Amino acid sequence: MTRGLKWNALLVVGVLFFVALVGLPFWWVVSGSFKIPQEIIARVPTMFPQSFTLEHYQKLLSSSDYGTYLVNSLVVSSLSALITLLLAIPAGYAFFRLEFKGRETYYRIILLAYAFPSIVVLIPLFGMFAKAGLVDTRLALIIVNVAFALPFAIWMLRSFFASIPKEIEEAARLDGGPPLTVLWRIMIPLTAPGIAAVAIFAFVTSWTEYVFASVMILSDARRTIPVGFSGIIGQYQVDWGLLLAGASLAILPVVIVFAFIGRWFVTGLTEGAVK
Repeated sequence: MTRGLKWNALLVVGVLFFVALVGLPFWWVVSGSFKIPQEIIARVPTMFPQSFTLEHYQKLLSSSDYGTYLVNSLVVSSLSALITLLLAIPAGYAFFRLEFKGRETYYRIILLAYAFPSIVVLIPLFGMFAKAGLVDTRLALIIVNVAFALPFAIWMLRSFFASIPKEIEEAARLDGGPPLTVLWRIMIPLTAPGIAAVAIFAFVTSWTEYVFASVMILSDARRTIPVGFSGIIGQYQVDWGLLLAGASLAILPVVIVFAFIGRWFVTGLTEGAVK
């Protein structure tokens, strides 16, 4: 009994440690956005704002292009997640159920996309997009985000399809359901947690992408939030209040997404790992 209590105590301490490790930086960012500049850079940090103010948010929304960056990020991330799902669902089902020559070989080739750092293909992609007239367009970012999120999405959804008993699908086919109907009416509802996990993964990956967005986008009107933040950091000084307010608002859409489908995301990760 005593040994069990010790293990439980160690487990609680470990969980609290990682919660603090992840949660405290977020709390510092959010609480700092409501502090006056003098309190933000004070030698003795404060956990709670001693001087509550909204001046940083007012300045961010009135004297910067943050609203434009936010709209661009929402458009790019939402469309990237949607297109990733539209491509990954039939592809994952095809690699799991359909029999065709070279299926396993093609599947392994798709997964090779994660064997190379994204920076390696940056220059070739820029040259291709320049010839196609896609540089400085949101479409270029959507294509890149989908290309890098799709291999993981296919791999994960294939695992989910494999966890569904074949008898369910065979029963639907015996009732006369064509493959697309079986996929739409039977397989997709049963793999909803996996689809939610893939959607969140694609959205967050696109939302935080910086390297390609900083190179492909040239005009300020098409910048996303990560690239727009770089303009807030000056060469000789940093407006910490403005930066913290922008970071706090940038977290909000991701928090909203997790609030609606976060439960499915956790279920998707755990169920996809065990067949």
